[in-house]
Formats: sequence, C-alpha cells, structure tokens
Amino acid sequence: MSALVASIPSPSGGELELGPISVHAYGLMLLLAIAACIWLTGVRWVRRGGDWDLVFRVAVWGVAAGIVGARLYHVITSWNEVPDEWWGVFAVWKGGLGVWGGIGLGVVVGAIVVHRSGESVTRFMDAVAPGLLLAQAIGRWGNWWNQELFGKPTDRPWGLEIDAVNRPAQYLDSPTFHPTFLYESLWSLVGVGVLLLLDRLVRIRPPALFALYVAWYTAGRFVIEQFRVDPAHEIGPWRLNAWVSLVIFVLAVAAFLWVQWLGPRRRRSHDAPKPPPRMSVPKGRVRSGS
Repeated sequence: MSALVASIPSPSGGELELGPISVHAYGLMLLLAIAACIWLTGVRWVRRGGDWDLVFRVAVWGVAAGIVGARLYHVITSWNEVPDEWWGVFAVWKGGLGVWGGIGLGVVVGAIVVHRSGESVTRFMDAVAPGLLLAQAIGRWGNWWNQELFGKPTDRPWGLEIDAVNRPAQYLDSPTFHPTFLYESLWSLVGVGVLLLLDRLVRIRPPALFALYVAWYTAGRFVIEQFRVDPAHEIGPWRLNAWVSLVIFVLAVAAFLWVQWLGPRRRRSHDAPKPPPRMSVPKGRVRSGS
C-alpha cells in the first residue's frame, strides 16, 4: 500500500480540455520538444557566426521529414499497433513515432537544406546535437499522457500507475510499472548537460559532438529496452530496438574516434603541402641584382 501511495500517477486521458477545444497532449509535447530544439540550436548556431534564418528553414523541412520518417518506421516495424482504420497510418496523436526514422530522415533533409545554403553541414550537426537530445527528453512525456511504452511491473516508490485497460494481459494484477519514459527523459537531460559541458571545455572536431549525442542516446536506450514490455519484434534474446541501439552505438563510437582523433590528424599530416625546393647558386658565379 505504501508503494502505491508513493507511486507516480498517470493522466486519466490523453487530451486537455481548453473550453470548447480538445488538445491532444501527445501532440502538445511534440510541439514543446520542437520549440526547445529550435531555441537551443539557434542560440548555439548564432554563437558560431550563423543566423536564425537557416535554423528556421532547417526546422521547417527537418521537422516535417522527421515526423514522416518516425511514423514510417513505426508503421513498418509495428504494423499490428496501427489503428485498423483508413486514417490509422496517419494517427500520430495516438502515439507511434519511431525515433530512429525521425532522426534519420530529419537529419538527411536538414543536411540538404544546410548544404544548399552554403554553410558547413558538419558544424551545423554539432550545433543541433544537444537540441535534438533536449527534444527527445521533452517528447517522451507524450508517452506518459498516453499510458504507453512503460516497463515491467515494480513496487519501487517511483513506480508508474497504469490503468487496467492499458496493462498487458499478463500483468493485469500489477498496479505499477517502471516509468521507462521518465528514465529516458532523465537520461537525455543529463546528456544535454554533458554535451554542452564537453563542447565548452574540449575542442571538438565536427561532427564528433553529433556522434557523441548518438552514442549517448543509444547507450541509454539499449538499457531501457530491457525494461519495456510493450509488444515488439524480437531477434534472439533482445527486442528489435535493442539491437538497433547496439549497432548504432558501435557505429557512433567509431565515428567519434575517427573524427576526433584518428582520421583528421592523419589526413593533415599526410596531405600537408611540401615546402618548395630551395634555389641554389652554382659555385664561382655571382647573382646579379639586389
């Protein structure tokens, strides 16, 4: 009983009633996440000599592409969770956005916009990295509103209360579950601080900070996936997203090591221009002129 009193409550519904208007809380969390990302990225980009106009243009195209990519990833990997209606594929307000597809397609489209503007894509990637992690920290609270993507049952004081209608069949008698949305949100917030601190104290070679962002997120996501009980494809002992996290983590660490320490310095040492040959004067002859 004491654990239940100390537990984290869940909203009774995923909508906010503002007079005659109903606002989907999941969508509101996404809007707040996008706004936070734009703000932090804009501040960092302007400090690097850039301008807000490019940040807004990247946001417009990158966010649109990110939402499409995130929904496509979810639909492809979790088709059984899509509402069985003609509009089911588009029902993002009911949840179902895969972070891998969102970040992937959003980054590609954003990079195209930056490249066409004549600015450095790698410098912009480092500028946006903490903002993306901040957006993920905020966006995860949409899962809290929808009572979804929680973890295994727990009697810890921070257990999350889940209504019986939203519990998996095998856990109908369990009132509280691991709040994996909160774990991921806190992990992402700590990551924002780490990235900002490292960027301030260490000379980072673009896009090494972006690689660190990816490595940080995937490391936490791999662990958090071990707690989750929502339906998911499994390959061997792990869920699909755990495998994806592991693979991307390894690639991100390799990219960071190459960019920060291995690749650039070696290229500069091998590609440095050789000094021109010195002119010599034959012995016994005097150069004319002064």
